[in-house]
Amino acid sequence: MIIAGLASLSFLIWLGLIFGNGGFWLARERDTRDLPADPTIWPDVVAVVPARDEADVIARSIGSIVRQDYPGNFRVILVDDSSSDGTGDIARALGSDRLEVLAGKPLAAGWTGKLWAVSQGIERAGKTPTWLWLTDADIEHAPDTLRTLVARGQAGKLQMVSLMAKLRCDTFAERMLIPAFIFFFEMLYPFGRVNSPTGIGAAAGGCVLARREALERAGGIGAMRGALIDDCTLGALLKKQGRIWLGLTDRSCSIRPYDGFAPIAAMISRSAYAQLNYSPWRLAGTTLGLALVYGVPPIFALACTGPARWIALAAWALMAISFQPILRFYRRSPLWGVALPVIATVYAYCTLLSAWQYAHGRGGMWKGRAQAATGQ
Repeated sequence: MIIAGLASLSFLIWLGLIFGNGGFWLARERDTRDLPADPTIWPDVVAVVPARDEADVIARSIGSIVRQDYPGNFRVILVDDSSSDGTGDIARALGSDRLEVLAGKPLAAGWTGKLWAVSQGIERAGKTPTWLWLTDADIEHAPDTLRTLVARGQAGKLQMVSLMAKLRCDTFAERMLIPAFIFFFEMLYPFGRVNSPTGIGAAAGGCVLARREALERAGGIGAMRGALIDDCTLGALLKKQGRIWLGLTDRSCSIRPYDGFAPIAAMISRSAYAQLNYSPWRLAGTTLGLALVYGVPPIFALACTGPARWIALAAWALMAISFQPILRFYRRSPLWGVALPVIATVYAYCTLLSAWQYAHGRGGMWKGRAQAATGQ
């Protein structure tokens, strides 16, 4: 009875996720769908790009930004956050009149490195821009990205427009883990609910167009200075100011390679424990929840007999089916859906690793900085 009960509970959870969680798994919110007409007047925009030791990608990413075919006034501020590899010089060598390279100040206490750099760029932008385009130094954008962002923001009177940049998915480790990263993100923050006027707040940090006045009303970047999950924190702040929009795109792409499991594990573990608010109880609950939702179906399907096996197989099938839209978006084999329990196990390990790193003063590690102080 206990085994059948656990299998049934897992099955019911998957039914609830598929039919009661904002259609998160359908991946239907895309930047190319329902595009509005161009605005009559194109407002001023300033792009702010924080960068620290990004010499291998900065020319491509900044080059794609300064070459945007935006009809209005547009300039780019790259904040060089104490790079030691010539990041700023590489950017300057592009010779664009749109680009200003700003030498970042030493990291202030209580700030994460990225947000400290972003705050300096926003201060430099001044009071003239209507929109601030906050994008990462490892994202390459299609030439019309800014046009479509602004058109959507202006037409919908939005406070923020954000795109989940398409991550690189070439190596075996990337093919195994990257589509699931988006799947799990959408499970936590269903895009349909984010885009609803009364829904939740979230964003994808690689590409965010924020209305400057709304950000100021929300308290500015300083209101979230220590946040490790800065994108969703920003989305929650701006959601309080009005409507926001979040969608998938394959036209803003991450060019940062993850050539093995270790770099992806580092990316996941950097903020996984922060997502649980550094709570051991939430960590324990999450671990047990992952075992129930992802572990019970395959284990019981393979090891049990009778009704428990069939119920577990049905739960496993629902799991695999829900993974298919994101797999299609990334052009990966549908068989990865069957392997989702194994993938979830890797993510569970990374979450436990994140807690261990936090306990040892290495939480939020990025470019040599441990940004989550133990005991916060």
